Amino acid sequence: MYEPVGFRVDDKAEMVALIRAFPLGLLIAPRAGEGFFASADLVPFLIDDGGIVLRAHVAAANPLCAALAEPRDVLVVFQGPQAYVSPTHYPSKRAHGRVVPTWNYTMVQAEGMARRRDEAEWKAAQSAALTYHQESGRAEPWAPADAPEAFIAAQLRAIVGVEIEISSLKGKYKLSQNRDDADRDGVIAGLAAEGPPGSGAVAHFMAARKEPRTRG
Repeated sequence: MYEPVGFRVDDKAEMVALIRAFPLGLLIAPRAGEGFFASADLVPFLIDDGGIVLRAHVAAANPLCAALAEPRDVLVVFQGPQAYVSPTHYPSKRAHGRVVPTWNYTMVQAEGMARRRDEAEWKAAQSAALTYHQESGRAEPWAPADAPEAFIAAQLRAIVGVEIEISSLKGKYKLSQNRDDADRDGVIAGLAAEGPPGSGAVAHFMAARKEPRTRG
């Protein structure tokens, strides 16, 4: 990942928080016996408080399960809010016109050793925890106990657990840190007023991370 210093995020707690808020990660792993060709799957993850372990499950029919017959290094990419940035948001456009469009985004990459987890207890605990994480804020949260026990047992037999011991966690928030304060405030205001999904979230991230101007 290209990491200009001004866009790099080093705070582990901040990266863990982004993964929790946007848990659907792109899991990239080498295919078993196929050289450098990789498989890529969108998978919802849980992460521990210390940013040490990722846990997930995939369908047992997924070729990824065969690839994980032996532990292997994988990459998981988590993407937070992102939005197109129009030059019209920059006050400097009206001053000198030397501006171009760009894209603002937030992302975290996790690298680590992935292992299969086939134990029924592990899969039940992981899927229940993932469900709780997503359901806890609802007025009428669903829980595995709401479904017939035999049905849940059959569903668990159809999945394989994946546990990743994180060796590297990298964050990159490209949020107009290379613009002056006036342009950054213009982007925040412009994105907050736009309709496309993600624009308001990027504006929120930018407003929360007002830092000195940087290069990159």
